[in-house]
Amino acid sequence: MAEKVWELSGQYMESCNCDYLCPCIYTNPQAAATHEHCYALMVYRIDRGRHGAVSLDGLKFALVIRSGRIMADGGWVFGVVVDAGANEAQRKALAGIVSGEAGGPPQRIRDNLVKDFRGVEYKPIEFTVDGLQRASEIPGVLAFEIEGVASRNGSGEPFYIDNTAHPANRRLALARSKNTEVQGFGLSLALQGKGNNGHFAPFAWAA
Repeated sequence: MAEKVWELSGQYMESCNCDYLCPCIYTNPQAAATHEHCYALMVYRIDRGRHGAVSLDGLKFALVIRSGRIMADGGWVFGVVVDAGANEAQRKALAGIVSGEAGGPPQRIRDNLVKDFRGVEYKPIEFTVDGLQRASEIPGVLAFEIEGVASRNGSGEPFYIDNTAHPANRRLALARSKNTEVQGFGLSLALQGKGNNGHFAPFAWAA
């Protein structure tokens, strides 16, 4: 088996503008989104990561996507954000991974679904976890706040959907958004109190 060039693992969170529950997730994603475009904002925190000898522990990144009604048809607008706290070597390594130049899930997204790549930006990335609540803010790019949809069985766990084709994880917690905003990469969206769709999960990527 070939040695892995890079590895990342940690936590991910997402909000999209689709009504809860986003039909893309359970239709692989063949069903129409609930609005003309699907805006998907995915933020990742790396707990353990490396590219060659460069440590990526503790850094964050984000993927910003706008698709048409059916995500699987491609034609996506796609932009990525790399943690401004990264040093020069880390910026180069992480930008290569998340922009799709270094293999793994980002490259599959770029190769198969993206029409309009709008580049890499370097910004501070906030990633907050408090029980079932998750929140992220990237100045000038995006902000969202989601809360896991708790089961009434008293476990304190959210509902999950399993065996998905999502790039972050096959098993996703289900969440609703309290607010979802994007104002970066030439995109504009602002939703407040709509209860639109969200997810969170651990993630592990390598190539």
